[in-house]
Amino acid sequence: MTDRPLTLMAVHAHPDDEATGTGGVLARYAAEGIRTVLVTCTDGGCGDGTGGVKPGDPGHDPTAVASIRREELRASCDVLKISDLEMLDYGDSGMTGWPSNDAPGSFWQTPVEEGAARLAELMRHYRPDVVVTYDENGFYGHPDHIQAHRITMAALEMTALTPKVYWTTMPRSMMQRFGETMREFHEDMPEPDPAEAAAMAEIGLPDDEITTWVDTTAFSGQKFDALAAHASQGENIFFLRMGKERFGELMGMETFVRVKDATGAAVPENDLFAGLR
Repeated sequence: MTDRPLTLMAVHAHPDDEATGTGGVLARYAAEGIRTVLVTCTDGGCGDGTGGVKPGDPGHDPTAVASIRREELRASCDVLKISDLEMLDYGDSGMTGWPSNDAPGSFWQTPVEEGAARLAELMRHYRPDVVVTYDENGFYGHPDHIQAHRITMAALEMTALTPKVYWTTMPRSMMQRFGETMREFHEDMPEPDPAEAAAMAEIGLPDDEITTWVDTTAFSGQKFDALAAHASQGENIFFLRMGKERFGELMGMETFVRVKDATGAAVPENDLFAGLR
């Protein structure tokens, strides 16, 4: 036996991503005495600036935005009781098709092998029992999410570690509820065009393909507060508009697909650490 604590490592693209998809599990497992390690790959410089100024508009300063978002990320980690924060500090690549995709130093332009080597060093240091990141499409196609997936899977290949590996996802039934809730809070929201609607319908997975359903209802308040810590991005964080109670009802279950496992734990499972304790 070893005295080393069980360890969860979550690899995310931007400040605030840690709270959206994994805030519940990070808070839950921290409360259970598990070491929680967050790796944030980019500086978030393509987020909104002071006063909501958008990237590319006059007055948007990516360096200043990154500085603000670094402090917000630390505040979010405090709320979620995250044990260790590691920042790779690559340049935020922005959304698909933005000029920042091609900027030198952006995460999207970074060779996968380079990012993976840095992440592999962190994995060797922390020796995670569970690793969580995005699927090969970054859940919804964001370049930095895709790159986070790529370096995570490559880093695992560079090490001799055999953690359980999960990709974040969402059941289609929950995606439908999100759509209904968004229309409830945005009565003037236009109906998506057919192409957009078809793309949205492909996000997430059919419920029966979800391997892991983790109930984090008891920690939804922390998850809400962690999102609220990213105040500079409040205009983009839809979930804050519904209030803490409604948020808890909608966001109390976090779901994953298990893609690597050496424990033989049966699926579906309700614990990322099933088979490890």
